[in-house]
Amino acid sequence: MGRLKQMVLEQKSKMILLIVLAVLSGLAIIGQGYLLVMIVDRIFIKDYGFSEAIPFLVGLLVALLARTVLTFMNGRIGIKMSSHAKATFRQSLLNRFSSNPMETSVQGQSGKKVSLIMDTVDEVDSYFSSYIPQVIQSSVIPIMVLVIIFMEHWTTGVIILITAPFIPVFMMVIGFKTKDKSEKQLDRLAAFSGIFLDTLQGLPTLKLFGRSREQKERIRQSSIDFRDATMDVLKVAFTNSLALEFISMLSVGLVALEVAVRMIIFQDITFYTGFLMLILAPEFYSKLKDLGSAFHTGRTSMGAVKKLEEELSEMSQTVQWGENRLHENPADSRIPTLEIIHAGFSYGAGAFTLKDIHTVIQPYDQVAIIGKTGSGKSTLLNMIAGLADPLEGEIRINGKNRKEILEKDWFDNISYISQDPYLFSGSIADNIAIGAAEEATREAIIDASQKAGIAELINSLEDAYDTPIGEAGRGLSGGERQRIAIARSFLKHPSIILFDEPTTGLDLQTEQILTKAIQELGESSTVITVAHRLHTIKNADLILLMDKGELIASGTHDELLKSDVMYRDMITVQQGGMAQ
Repeated sequence: MGRLKQMVLEQKSKMILLIVLAVLSGLAIIGQGYLLVMIVDRIFIKDYGFSEAIPFLVGLLVALLARTVLTFMNGRIGIKMSSHAKATFRQSLLNRFSSNPMETSVQGQSGKKVSLIMDTVDEVDSYFSSYIPQVIQSSVIPIMVLVIIFMEHWTTGVIILITAPFIPVFMMVIGFKTKDKSEKQLDRLAAFSGIFLDTLQGLPTLKLFGRSREQKERIRQSSIDFRDATMDVLKVAFTNSLALEFISMLSVGLVALEVAVRMIIFQDITFYTGFLMLILAPEFYSKLKDLGSAFHTGRTSMGAVKKLEEELSEMSQTVQWGENRLHENPADSRIPTLEIIHAGFSYGAGAFTLKDIHTVIQPYDQVAIIGKTGSGKSTLLNMIAGLADPLEGEIRINGKNRKEILEKDWFDNISYISQDPYLFSGSIADNIAIGAAEEATREAIIDASQKAGIAELINSLEDAYDTPIGEAGRGLSGGERQRIAIARSFLKHPSIILFDEPTTGLDLQTEQILTKAIQELGESSTVITVAHRLHTIKNADLILLMDKGELIASGTHDELLKSDVMYRDMITVQQGGMAQ
């Protein structure tokens, strides 16, 4: 819970103000008790006139008003603290998701991420708005009340000291169970949100393939799981409330019994003292009871914070990609040697599997991954990119296992351009600038767009680089989105560039522009491309031929023509299709 403590310390001034308000509230409660007792004692016991009690009535009204105002201020400060904490968590999550969008896109469903940002962060609210203010109130006010009780009637104070510890003990027993139950509830909610959103987005596909009935049952079961988890949390909450009410009621009853025996049988205390004890004792237990209820919600919040910290925590690797990353390759301090050593990956039991991929990619190599549809080309590219970690074998960067490299450092040094790169709602300049590690200048953005062959088109627009585009690049063609994605790569200056069939479905002119841009990028980077065009394959330094999840051959174009029948057949088909 280190992040919670840090957020509390960041709001130290509000914490001090909460303590001041608690002291003032304690004084108001004690003053209210004394004034109420004085009014009743003087009017009903000592037969004072009503006019003589008016100053006390005014004082009582002031005390009640003060309690109301102080309670309002206390709650308002708590809400402000919770708003700051939730905003901080949401900003951290947005930064986490947006800093590596490719990595994030394969880590769980969108619905889960939305549930995390919205619902899980909202669960943090009660820790700051309820739990912390109540802890401060219950640490200050009961002590003040207890001091007055001991001063007026010490036997009542002794009863309170004996019975009061039952409340915090019970709180701790229930609290630990609450945290576990709330974590389970948040997991079920995230799972339900993810399944529901996925189903909505893919509803036409489900209908076309006759899978809507199965998906309906999956949603129903996920909903039931979330309902059951929620009911478990509510059971704990109701048990907590019942026990706290019972302990408080029994304790106040013991105090009332003791006061009644002393007043009626032994007659050794006055009505004034006895009535004051009956006024102040419930106030003491009320604050402890409120703490018990706040403790329950606080433990729920801690479960939510644990989920958020797990999402925000960085990988614990110790080797960085920075200055000492390339001691094994002193001749080139920027472009690494990439070794794939007997690596394998599977999407699950019975699903597609990559098996025993073994190859070495040297700095500045132009690599083409080829094969039939479904042979594993994109999966291999994702594994190289770090979007899918190998389940067996390893990937080494200059002799270091990639798992020993900080994830952020690795992603900072690669660029991945898919068939349909994602563009965000905003200006064209903003979308190109995403590729920069630091804030990009307009000159750098223009230079990158020129190299990517998109500058002429941008300048023809009325607002040029400030032209707004819609979410997912609405308003731009596939080739235009590709060129903006390549402009990002020119701005980023990556060590390794990965292309997943970038020219598929493009017209010849756009394909030529992209091919030229890719060649220019290759002059300062290693380029790995899932390829299907003959000219890309023939010019590659290394060709990786995939079939059914296996690397069946590798080498240059000339080497594979001589050694591999499958490769010769593929090239023959390509040449026939191109009329060569």
